[in-house]
Amino acid sequence: MKKFIRKSVLVLAALSLSFGFSACDRYLNVVPDDGIPTIDMAFNLRSTAIRYLSTCYSYMPLDGAPAGDSAFLTGDELWDLVGRIVSNTSSRVPNTYFQIARGYQTASNVRANDWASMYEGIRCCDILVDNIERVPDMTRTEKQQWKAEVTFLKAYYHFNLIRKWGPVPIIRQSLPMDADVETVRVHREPIDTCFDFVLSLLDQAMPDLPLVNVSTDEYGRITQAICAAFKARVAVYAASPLFNGNEEEATLLDTDGTPLFPQKTPEQKLERWAYAVTACKEAIDVCEKADRWLYDVDDLVTLPKYSTTLVDTLKRTLAVRAAMSHRWNHELIWGNTQTGAQIQYFQQWTMPNMTEYNHTTWGYRFIGVPLKIVDQFYTRNGLPTGNDLEWEGVNLMGLQEGTEDHSYYIQQGYTTARMNFNREPRFYAFLGFDGGKWLDQLTAYNEIAVDDILHVECRNGSPLGKGGSETGPVTGYFPKKLYPPLQCAVTGANAGTTYWYPWPIMRLADLYLLYAEAINEAEGPNGAHREDLFKYLDAVRARAGIPDVKTAWDEYSNNPGYYNSQYGMRDIIHRERLIELCFESQRFWDIRRWKEAAAEYQKGIYGLTIIGSTAEDYNVRKLVASQTFGLKDYFWPISTYYIERNPNLVQNLGW
Repeated sequence: MKKFIRKSVLVLAALSLSFGFSACDRYLNVVPDDGIPTIDMAFNLRSTAIRYLSTCYSYMPLDGAPAGDSAFLTGDELWDLVGRIVSNTSSRVPNTYFQIARGYQTASNVRANDWASMYEGIRCCDILVDNIERVPDMTRTEKQQWKAEVTFLKAYYHFNLIRKWGPVPIIRQSLPMDADVETVRVHREPIDTCFDFVLSLLDQAMPDLPLVNVSTDEYGRITQAICAAFKARVAVYAASPLFNGNEEEATLLDTDGTPLFPQKTPEQKLERWAYAVTACKEAIDVCEKADRWLYDVDDLVTLPKYSTTLVDTLKRTLAVRAAMSHRWNHELIWGNTQTGAQIQYFQQWTMPNMTEYNHTTWGYRFIGVPLKIVDQFYTRNGLPTGNDLEWEGVNLMGLQEGTEDHSYYIQQGYTTARMNFNREPRFYAFLGFDGGKWLDQLTAYNEIAVDDILHVECRNGSPLGKGGSETGPVTGYFPKKLYPPLQCAVTGANAGTTYWYPWPIMRLADLYLLYAEAINEAEGPNGAHREDLFKYLDAVRARAGIPDVKTAWDEYSNNPGYYNSQYGMRDIIHRERLIELCFESQRFWDIRRWKEAAAEYQKGIYGLTIIGSTAEDYNVRKLVASQTFGLKDYFWPISTYYIERNPNLVQNLGW
């Protein structure tokens, strides 16, 4: 193929395939005299070929971007200010994906629809594999590495399609442009075939990838650690109830009658979990070789403004936050560098002003955290509030005044809800709330005293109170975790700082919890891998500053030994993931693959009564929005535009 595939030619194929390939020309900024870029030109030198490699990466979803991440504002973990139209917020932090959370998804107008772009990316990866050998000034080793990188990306793009649409057409080899109409009218393939294809590509890519990036210039490019960890995630997804013999999807058949969700025996389902156990352990071993470890207090020393005089209480909360946002720290396995400025815009437009600064133009605080997310955090004993003996008979919405014992978390003398006291460190690290301290609003950290730390006041009439229809708060709680500790600050009524960081697609705590989950599902909490189950689960809890599972449940709970049953351990692991990975675009996918989304959505979106001006009026639960969730909502609809042009594509159930 001499000529590069141009948009005008591709439209005809895309109408049948319902895949677009036109964006493959994005890498070219120099063209021949006749103005037509060619494949020969793209691969005539390393300097042009590497642009094409960058194009293959450019199709990665924009994780962490409100208008690019399909799991960020689309579910029930964060709630946007409905109807906001201020131009400088809606343009920089679009709320278009939020309409999915509100139930406005349709087959005729599919939101967050990257079906075509994923297949464009796959096509570009195939083109590089087919042509990289023609580049004269590259070594054999480098060519093999680039092939491995795009082979991984091809697997990743297929996976993104699978977790959205379920069974999808698999592109083993991109079709030639002269293929006949029937050839390009591809079919969806059974879900196990889809997952097995992705896993096989990852196995194929692994040997030729470097263990780690050899220079900072290559951060974000695929390594063996990334490949192994991502394979673990894919294996766990393939074993999860949504995909693994899902009885509710049994009637989804291809046009030729092939079941797209083949039914399985319990033994066959367990085979997937056993495979996931092995994949997770292998990934952990590779990550250890790659010098990955859980971020902790000692890692704070590399942060700007860090002071060794900070008390241990503050160090712990900073460490659990920085695990997500400290650039290229040793817990990060794979960081997405594609998102860019949207992460910083999000910080600015949702950052609360402190008591010292009245709202003007800096913070609109239009993203809130629903109370059900607040409720899921543990007590200081590492337990749900409903299981902690210390919390029996406690009215969560009762009022309490901040004391010296809580002064690093809650403003001393300020009255706030009882549920804000005696919680685990992640509660205070990840959430902002009325009366809560917000350490990283300061500009200096030497010899810091508790009274130096600013705090949030959200009641009506306060600096952070409801200021009109275009500002928050929305629920009374704020996603503090998303703000890098010690790097973001409101420095005045009209000024502040933001900070870019690679969005964590995968970090080590995620992998540890995937491994614990796979062990429990494969053999329960008392099987052959029980020591590893508790070891890695408790490692995440220890970093969070809470007791290990057995100590928490046996010494502080109303249900000792809860962890001894598979059901009990499942509940513990699921909750640990929801807390540890809160606001990292994982809850959306997790509650779906567990088939728990319907139950979670029924809880509704609740917040506090934000128009209240007193503690008594403010700290009252109020329904913000109701959500609906049915069987069809577990998967995206395939656009009717695509189905009309390729009748071999069957629609997902309910759409």
